[in-house]
Amino acid sequence: MARSRSSSTRWRYLFPSYYLKRPMRLALLFIAFVCVSLVVWDRQTLTREHEMEISKLSEELAKLRNELRDMKNDGGDVSESSQEKMVAEDDPLDVQRREKVKEAMLHAWTSYEKYAWGQDELQPQTMNGVNSFGGLGATIVDSLDTLFIMGLKEEFQKAREWVANSLDFNKDYEASVFETTIRVVGGLLSAYDLSEDNVFLEKARDIADRLLPAWDTSSGIPYNRINLVHGNPHNPGWTGGESILADSATEQLEFIALSQRTGDPKYQVKVENVITELQKNFPDDGLLPIFINPQTGRTSYSTITFGAMGDSFYEYLLKAWIQGNKTEAVSHYREMWETSMKGLLSLTQKTTPSSFTYLSEKNGGSISHKMDELACFAPGMLALGSFGYGPGEAQKFLSLAEELAWTCYNFYQSTPTKLAGENYFFHAGQDMSVGTSWNILRPETVESLFYMWRLTGNKTYQEWGWNIFQAFEKNSRIESGYVGLKDVNTGVKDNMMQSFFLAETLKYLYLLFSPDSIISFDEWVFNTEAHPLKIVTRQDRAEESKGFDGQRKPPFRFRSRKEGRTQKYD
Repeated sequence: MARSRSSSTRWRYLFPSYYLKRPMRLALLFIAFVCVSLVVWDRQTLTREHEMEISKLSEELAKLRNELRDMKNDGGDVSESSQEKMVAEDDPLDVQRREKVKEAMLHAWTSYEKYAWGQDELQPQTMNGVNSFGGLGATIVDSLDTLFIMGLKEEFQKAREWVANSLDFNKDYEASVFETTIRVVGGLLSAYDLSEDNVFLEKARDIADRLLPAWDTSSGIPYNRINLVHGNPHNPGWTGGESILADSATEQLEFIALSQRTGDPKYQVKVENVITELQKNFPDDGLLPIFINPQTGRTSYSTITFGAMGDSFYEYLLKAWIQGNKTEAVSHYREMWETSMKGLLSLTQKTTPSSFTYLSEKNGGSISHKMDELACFAPGMLALGSFGYGPGEAQKFLSLAEELAWTCYNFYQSTPTKLAGENYFFHAGQDMSVGTSWNILRPETVESLFYMWRLTGNKTYQEWGWNIFQAFEKNSRIESGYVGLKDVNTGVKDNMMQSFFLAETLKYLYLLFSPDSIISFDEWVFNTEAHPLKIVTRQDRAEESKGFDGQRKPPFRFRSRKEGRTQKYD
């Protein structure tokens, strides 16, 4: 009975009759109700005011970005102006880390300047230069935009003077069409887009003209090597006379940009003919073997991979669509890329016991459970491309990008040096094991972390990038520059500072800790050597992009990684 009375006593506060008999308590209840209502109203008002303030800030940000674009067009310094105007976007920790990366770039650059100036790459241990690319000053040209973006004006100006006065392409040298395009043509065009200095455009046109005869084949699929003085294109003997997929179909961004900047359509025509040829027999899963016959345009029985010799073909399908500002004129690139992403899904595997997601390789009907570090560009590509899908598909591909980024980061975390090997194998119950164990300062994982951070805002990717940077500082930095490792397990050093370490690895690390306004995705697209190129809207009429059979073909009228870079050790 006592429990029953206690219960009824508590419930009496819910009946109006209780308060009618007690006016004082009714008044207190009314006052409480008014106070709560005022609090709620006040919070709603604050929320509305906050939303209005955010809207005003967004408008101001858009205004500043437009002003920045105008300043750039007037010859202003994009990096310094952006950093000054967008200081509100900066986190103090990001500023500190960005400065550390900038200091690393200065150390790499001054070491090259001291010991290897004018040569292609620095050998830091022996403190001398080596001409890996025929003496084209690859490190200088590759570093131009990194120096500009970081605001290193004196260094950029000295590099510019060397390009203007000393860069000579009249070399009796068998150049890689692919490497010369992405490093030299791409580097010069990016420097032109950033600085609007015509010396870079003139040099880009000079080297591109020397490369053009490589496309003079029956199918339009280019040979992969050419003599810079005599022409005479050919393929390396080890391919059996075949052209390499990535080498033959990773020139679109650079040559389309060159046609846009010069008004001469011949460069664009050559590289878009390649896509036309590949479309003729494009498979349902969008996956092409790495070898192609340059005379027939037919693919050969060979490996299918998102790693060495296949990777950047898929990257450029997406980025050519972005470069043209996603218009109807470039929609066929997006369509081909989405087809290839269906194929990518078929190569996706998971390890046991930790369920790391990885991209396998395929040869015929046989699956190889191997993934190159080169394939770690894929998370960034998937994240970038996911925003062109509807909500459901977008989330699916973004989630896959997140899973692959975690795997690539663990390529680094799984070794004693915390630096990744060249490739990894996956065996049931063993997760991942390093295969080829060297590290040559590659950028692909850092590249993807940069895209993941920009597109998701998740600061975890910044932390992962910072950990990788610290591992480079600990293991690869020496007094005379940066070196790779012969073995990521023992930490034994090699004797080469690859030009892409300055062009890509350090640039992506710098941008990982920079505001989104620095090289905005709304205005720029990165080539596969991390050289940002201006997005220019393609307005080619749709009917010009179709053949007589009504099939979509790349537009020809102009209106407006990587190859498996191998290194052997004795």
